[in-house]
Amino acid sequence: MRTNSAQYVEDLALAHLLADIADSIALERYQALDLVITTKPDNTPVTDADRAVETAIRQALATHRPDDGLLGEEFGSDITGAQRYWIIDPIDGTKNFMRGVPVWACLIALVEVAVDGSQEVVVGIASAPALSRRWFASAHGGAFVTFNGATKKISVSRVASLSDASIAYSDFIHFGDRLEAFQKMLAQAWRTRGMGDFWSHMLVAEGAVDVAVEPTLAVWDMAALDIIIREAGGVFTNVSGKSGPFGGSGVSTNGILHNAVINGINPER
Repeated sequence: MRTNSAQYVEDLALAHLLADIADSIALERYQALDLVITTKPDNTPVTDADRAVETAIRQALATHRPDDGLLGEEFGSDITGAQRYWIIDPIDGTKNFMRGVPVWACLIALVEVAVDGSQEVVVGIASAPALSRRWFASAHGGAFVTFNGATKKISVSRVASLSDASIAYSDFIHFGDRLEAFQKMLAQAWRTRGMGDFWSHMLVAEGAVDVAVEPTLAVWDMAALDIIIREAGGVFTNVSGKSGPFGGSGVSTNGILHNAVINGINPER
């Protein structure tokens, strides 16, 4: 895989273009009185905005990167044999979006596949226009946030003890056998908040929160977050400690606390 951040400049620029397209469409439909909401086969909601955003991104990628693969939440996958492919979540936080809660984002990631089949996210953007924020990163290029037109480099915290840590999560659903251990960890923490979705993890990247845990996630929920966390100096794994966004769940930390968190929610280890 490529290791020179300069080689990802064009990829990151394209990801920003895709995010601009997504923001424009989603903001126009946000809080619209005629927003169309339907239910997918997995019983999760989807809006006309979700589908319109992904359609527009697919069209843009067909123009700018016709040889790249694409995996999107709403319209499936075409990544077989691709050495590079994009992962798109057109609106992460659809339930927030449809209720008028401003915590939602378009998540865009680029994955490279090595000869041995290993995969790495090399570009990621989480664009949250209703919060006036956009987080982004590229491999070996650092992580950044843009807020109201100003861009700054971000990094994770240096908090070294769970008793001093701020821990974020979505809710207590899907923790299963880990719930008791997780709640015990929360009881020991300095501060806990159910912020949820992409925002918990981006607050980890900014150093405002030290740990974010979600027990069940799809790859499109995590791919962009993975590289932003890593480039901010943190660690992103699943709840079992497997690195990357392909493990069905997401745990992001400042790195210092990661082993304690994984051991804490897996007491059998």
